[in-house]
Amino acid sequence: MEKIDQWIAGIPQASSDAAVLSVFDPVSGQAYAECPRGSAADISAAVNAARSAFPAWSALKASDRAFWLNRLADAIEIRSEAFCLCESRDTGKPLALVREIEIPRAIANFRFFAAAATQSLDRAYHQEAGLNYTLHQPLGVVGVISPWNLPLYLLSWKLAPALAAGNCVIAKPSEITPMSADLLARTAQEIGFPAGVLNIVQGAGDTVGAALVAHPEVKAISFTGSTAVGHRIAAVCADQFKKVTLEMGGKNPALVFPDAPAHAAKSLVRAAFQNSGQICLCGSRILVHRDVYAAFKQSFVAESAALKLGAPADSTTQLGPVMSEAHFNKVLAYIAKAKGDGGTVLCGGGAVKPEGCDGWFIAPTVIEGLPMDSDFCQDEIFGPVVSLHAFDDDDHALALANASRYGLAATVWTGDLVRAHRMARELECGIVWINTWMQRDLRTPFGGMKQSGLGREGGLEAMTFFTEPKTVCIGNLPNG
Repeated sequence: MEKIDQWIAGIPQASSDAAVLSVFDPVSGQAYAECPRGSAADISAAVNAARSAFPAWSALKASDRAFWLNRLADAIEIRSEAFCLCESRDTGKPLALVREIEIPRAIANFRFFAAAATQSLDRAYHQEAGLNYTLHQPLGVVGVISPWNLPLYLLSWKLAPALAAGNCVIAKPSEITPMSADLLARTAQEIGFPAGVLNIVQGAGDTVGAALVAHPEVKAISFTGSTAVGHRIAAVCADQFKKVTLEMGGKNPALVFPDAPAHAAKSLVRAAFQNSGQICLCGSRILVHRDVYAAFKQSFVAESAALKLGAPADSTTQLGPVMSEAHFNKVLAYIAKAKGDGGTVLCGGGAVKPEGCDGWFIAPTVIEGLPMDSDFCQDEIFGPVVSLHAFDDDDHALALANASRYGLAATVWTGDLVRAHRMARELECGIVWINTWMQRDLRTPFGGMKQSGLGREGGLEAMTFFTEPKTVCIGNLPNG
C-alpha cells in the first residue's frame, strides 16, 4: 500500500491528522494507496511556508521565474513515462491517451506560461492626463483546487500562471487521483525548486478544501469541479471579498446540419466518449437536423458500439472505466431513470466487464426519445452517455441547444460559413468549435456562462487573474 505525504515548504510531511483515505485503481476496483484526509492545520502550515517564500519569489525577475517553470517542464518531460504510468493507474484511462495528450499538455502549460511571464501585462498611457502606467502585482498566497478527470493537466493549467505571475501556491488536488500531484512535488524537490513556492496539500474537500478557501491569508481561489461545490466556494469567497474563478459543469450541445462534413459522426464519437465522457467539454447532447437524423444515428451508434473498453496498457483499448464506485453508481442510475422516462437505448445501457478487469466500466451509451427537459438531458452526468435529438431548422436548433442551465461549450457542424457565424454568436456558451472539437490555443480565454462558471482561464486572462492591477499617475509639470 503506497503512502502519500503532504508537501509543504519543499519537503514531505505527515499530516497533522492521522486519518487516511483509500485510493482506488478504477480498473480493478481495489485500493492501492493511502492519501491523507488532511486538516486545517496542514493548510495553515502551507500558508506559513508560502508567505515566507513570497518576498523572494515575487522579487525575482520575470525571466528567472520563467527559468524555473521551464526547468520544471523539462523535469516532467524527462520523467514523462513515470507520470504516464502514475496517471493511468490513478484514472484507469488508456496509456495511449495519457502519453499522447494529457502529459504533453501539462508540460506545454508550464512552458507556455514561462514564456508569458516575460511578456509584461503592464501598460503606459500619456498625452491625456499626465503619465499613467499600470502595474500588475502578484497577490501573494493563492489556492488552486483541481479535479480528478484530468489530474496533472488541469493542475498545471492553474499552477503555471499563478507561479509565473509571482505568487506562491497551495494546490489541493482531488483525493480520488492524488498520485501525479505527489510525483510533481517530488520532481520539484529533485530539481531544487524554491521551497515554499509550490505546496501540495492532499485531502478531502470538507477538510483541506474548505480550510484552503476560508483561510484569510489566501488571496484568490481558482477552482475546477462541480457546480454544487463551486457555488459553496463562491459564497465563502464573496464573504471575504476574495478573488475567485470557477470552471464548473457543462451539458454541451453538438449541432449537426445537413451540410456537415463527412467526419462529423466519427469526430462526435470522440467528443462524446473520450476519457469515458469525463471531460467537462464532452458533447453530451447531440442535435441533428431531421433530414439527416436517421443516417447520422446509424453511423454514430455503430461507431460508438465499436469502441473497445479494456485495460490501460492494452494498445487497442479506447475507453477505460469511470473514476470511482460512487460515480459508477451515479451514471448507472441516470441510465436507469432515462429508460424509465421513455428513452430508447440505441447501444450500451449498462455495466460491462472487459477481459481481466473487475472495475467500474460502463458501455458507451446512446439514448434517444427523451425530452430536452428530462434529467438525463439537463444534468451533467459526466460519463459515457449521450442523448440524440432531432431539430427542424436553425432556430429550433438554437432553442434546444440553449435550453440548459449550463453554458460551457458547443460544437457546430456545417459547411455554411454564414450559419456557423450565427450559431457561434447566439449559442450561450464560452467556447464554440466549428467542425472540430477540443482544439485549444493556449492564448485564448477559456470558461463558461450561466452555471458553467465565473471568470476565465488561459492566456493573459489567467495571468491577470493572479495579479492586482495598480495605476500610477505622474502629473504634468506646470509650464515655465
